Amino acid sequence: MSATQVEVQQNNEDQKIGGVNKSADSVVTTLNNALNENNNAMDKPIKMDTTATQEETKNGVDEQKELAEKYKNQGNELLKNKEFTKAIEMYTKAIELYPCAIYYANRSLAHLRQESFGFALQDGLSSVKTDPNYLKGYYRRAAAQMSLGKFKQALADFEYVSKCRPNDKDAKLKYTECNKIVKMRAFERAIAVDKPEKTLAEMYKELEDIAIEDAYSGPALKDNKVTLEFMMDLMEHYKNQKILHRKYAYKILCDIDQYMRTQPSLVDINVPDESKFTICGDIHGQFYDLMNIFKINGLPSPTNPYLFNGDFVDRGSFSVECIFTLFGFKLLYPNHFFMSRGNHESINMNQMYGFTGEVSAKYTSRMADMFTRVFNWLPLCHCINNKILVMHGGLFSSDSVVLEDLRRIDRNCQPPEEGLMCELLWSDPQTWPGRGPSKRGVGIQFGPDVTKAFCNRNNLDYIVRSHEVKDMGYEVTHDGQCITVFSAPNYCDTMGNMGAFITIKGNDLKPNFQSFEAVPHPDVKPMAYANSLMSLLA
Repeated sequence: MSATQVEVQQNNEDQKIGGVNKSADSVVTTLNNALNENNNAMDKPIKMDTTATQEETKNGVDEQKELAEKYKNQGNELLKNKEFTKAIEMYTKAIELYPCAIYYANRSLAHLRQESFGFALQDGLSSVKTDPNYLKGYYRRAAAQMSLGKFKQALADFEYVSKCRPNDKDAKLKYTECNKIVKMRAFERAIAVDKPEKTLAEMYKELEDIAIEDAYSGPALKDNKVTLEFMMDLMEHYKNQKILHRKYAYKILCDIDQYMRTQPSLVDINVPDESKFTICGDIHGQFYDLMNIFKINGLPSPTNPYLFNGDFVDRGSFSVECIFTLFGFKLLYPNHFFMSRGNHESINMNQMYGFTGEVSAKYTSRMADMFTRVFNWLPLCHCINNKILVMHGGLFSSDSVVLEDLRRIDRNCQPPEEGLMCELLWSDPQTWPGRGPSKRGVGIQFGPDVTKAFCNRNNLDYIVRSHEVKDMGYEVTHDGQCITVFSAPNYCDTMGNMGAFITIKGNDLKPNFQSFEAVPHPDVKPMAYANSLMSLLA
């Protein structure tokens, strides 16, 4: 093909647009017109029928709200039936569909019932943030703050509600009661002075001169010492709802104070090869269930040693009976009966959850102060045969902790909000690896990898802890290296759980579990002696 022919063919192809032959100028003109029309069309407002789309969106939101409300109502029924975990699941579903202040507040209450104070506080915060006008959110936040011992923060919420509702007697009452606690704490700090630590016996010498009334026919110390006869009489005395004479009660407290001061923060226990050893968890003032443990498993003795792993008091309304029974056996068998401190052996918990009120009612507020001093000296953990570490709460935020660190803890104080002592009393296990914030707002949560690493570092087989209600009274997690034991069945007369204890033999240390049901008790409800504000917040 010649150059001329190629040029003619190219021109012909350039002029064919859409099957129509046009000149090049004509094509350019056509394209420019089309672009201008398109631009004009884009500049003009487009009228769309959005009514259908808006209606569909509205219907979708209404359906979500309706379903969320259904979940909330189901949660409320579960909450009434004390099924707190399931109630939380329903409230969570409602929140996922339609975040609402009411749903957060209701879930906060369920968390409070499970003693997950950290989660309860977060939901209280979310409730207030979602709707600052929903005043119940402030109540939930305040209840969580109080449970964590943060009374000033709680007071601020109660004050706000009482100002919003100046004629609301309930709001005014909550504010007044919380204000009393804050002022009492301030007064206690103001009169506190730094002085050399004295034993209770040195501080209360005049108690030796208390007379025994002729009418008293209860158990009596022999030569000022606890005997087996005294302990048997004491337990029967308590079963009949009678009170130990204050002279003997004070003497037991002074003696246990003097003994506990000599103990390390971590106590080593040796269990001989064929000997049985029993580990019990929380008792929480449930005296008649404590008696049932001894009925099932035998009384403490040199051949039947026990370790009680904290939270002896609070909530249950027979805490005085529990603690004097346990202290009595400790004095009777100091090398075969052991007690670890729990998070409830502290002044904040005792003032809120009943023990301080119970001691003051059955004896005096002075004795309640004595208990606070004694609790400060309770050991924090025990190590059995160098292979089992037993503590009330759990493990630590640091990877480097060794047993020697626990021995060196200066424990004569109220539990701090962080550090080794705090975590021994407050931490909980979690099923997933690593560490996380505590659901309680104090301590941490620790995973199976943390437990494994801690046991490997310290040449331990496993850890035993308490601190949490379990349906069967116990739970084995973290590949068998973390065991929880809880010995208060039907906790607070509401939870429906069984209690349990663990027995081991010295030669193999294999844990054996015994679950048991609650037994009847006199008609004194749990929390009968608790701070009045706790019942108001319920």
